[in-house]
Amino acid sequence: MSTAALTVAGGSQGRGMRINEMTKEECCGLLARLRFGRLACVHDNRPYIVPTYFAYEPDYIYAFATIGQKIEWMRLNPFVCLEADEVKSDEDWASVVVRGRYEELLEKPEYYSEMRRQAQASLEKRFLWWQMGFAAARTRQESNRDTPVFYCIHIEEITGHRASVGFR
Repeated sequence: MSTAALTVAGGSQGRGMRINEMTKEECCGLLARLRFGRLACVHDNRPYIVPTYFAYEPDYIYAFATIGQKIEWMRLNPFVCLEADEVKSDEDWASVVVRGRYEELLEKPEYYSEMRRQAQASLEKRFLWWQMGFAAARTRQESNRDTPVFYCIHIEEITGHRASVGFR
């Protein structure tokens, strides 16, 4: 990753703002701290983005949902993108984008049962990790709306940017 930086003069109080690319280590550290982001998927050239809770582990993003448009679209096209950010102010923020591949972690003994257990264990460390999936399910009327789907995103690329005040 290059170390390019963009300096923007002005800012809300006449100070400059500097935007730097984050290293892979910085991106991974941010993902490990955060638990909320936005997941994007595409089907028939139509994008769809939704808020989601997640847990980061090296090489993977673990998440949970119930069956709906997001899961149906990711089953059809496994290439997804997750964006997560930490905003302290207009001039002090960090944003990470993960590109990767969706994989459903089925509840079958012969199919990644250890990976499914790891996903659930990682997510359970997060407060109310299950709440968004079941809350979304209650708004739908399908008979399988409460079917839990654990999945992972195999991380293929991580990029990030950080803004700070001043000319460092």
